[in-house]
Amino acid sequence: MKKGVSFARKLRIAVIKTLMFLCVLITAALVIFLITYIFYRGVPNISIDFLTTKPSYLDRHIGILPDILNTVYIVFATLLIAVPLGAGAAVYLTEYAKNKKLAGAIEYAAETLSGIPSIIYGLVGMLFFRNFLNLGTSLLAGALTLVIMNLPTIMRTTQESLKTVPQSYREGAFALGAGKWHMIRTVVLPDCADGIITGCILAVGRIIGESAALLFTAGLAHALHGIDGLFCPGATLTVALYIYAKVEGEFSAAFAIAAILMIMALLINFLTLFVSKYFKKRRNQ
Repeated sequence: MKKGVSFARKLRIAVIKTLMFLCVLITAALVIFLITYIFYRGVPNISIDFLTTKPSYLDRHIGILPDILNTVYIVFATLLIAVPLGAGAAVYLTEYAKNKKLAGAIEYAAETLSGIPSIIYGLVGMLFFRNFLNLGTSLLAGALTLVIMNLPTIMRTTQESLKTVPQSYREGAFALGAGKWHMIRTVVLPDCADGIITGCILAVGRIIGESAALLFTAGLAHALHGIDGLFCPGATLTVALYIYAKVEGEFSAAFAIAAILMIMALLINFLTLFVSKYFKKRRNQ
């Protein structure tokens, strides 16, 4: 009787392991197929001229330098506003907030914001930043829209990182006579810097990959802007991919941009792993 039960249990375990292995295999195969197909179609179309020139509709020339610069403008402008706001909100909720119900309500609101479709953010950004604040169709309007989108991510990752700092560190700093802010600045924040940086890197990935919200706010222009680029309309790489594939039918350029975005995504993931390992080694030393 015991042998029968033992055999049935081993059979269930073997079946479960087989199903899990198949799930892993299917997931890995899909990722490998997607990356391989995009690189196969896109990498041959990437050239120095493609990366360093602007498009010209007179001679049917395609260049994505303005789109690259617009993406850089959007990333830096968004992080410049979202990181201080998100990190500051996380520090307040974790270290200063005494009303736990209010803190819980804010956390719930942040989690709800992170689940809202990006097209809704684009609609709100168009009505508020573009029309109500008279910013017009500009990279600044797009960046402010992305600030709202990425605030929950930065705030929640920073907050979870702050919670991982042992309470004994805070008590030890207080015992040595440190004030509240001095303790946070010199003890808590350095100990959880890896989580904060990881949250910023994840936000960069979401900014680079966003297109729906920017279609309503930043516009579709491929123009090459100067210092005042944030106040002008412009297409990021993802928006340019949409334009070339959907509007103009230039699938070679679209796949080239897709390959560049895929390389960026892989670099962001590797950078996240590197930062996490670096700070873990530094913490254990």
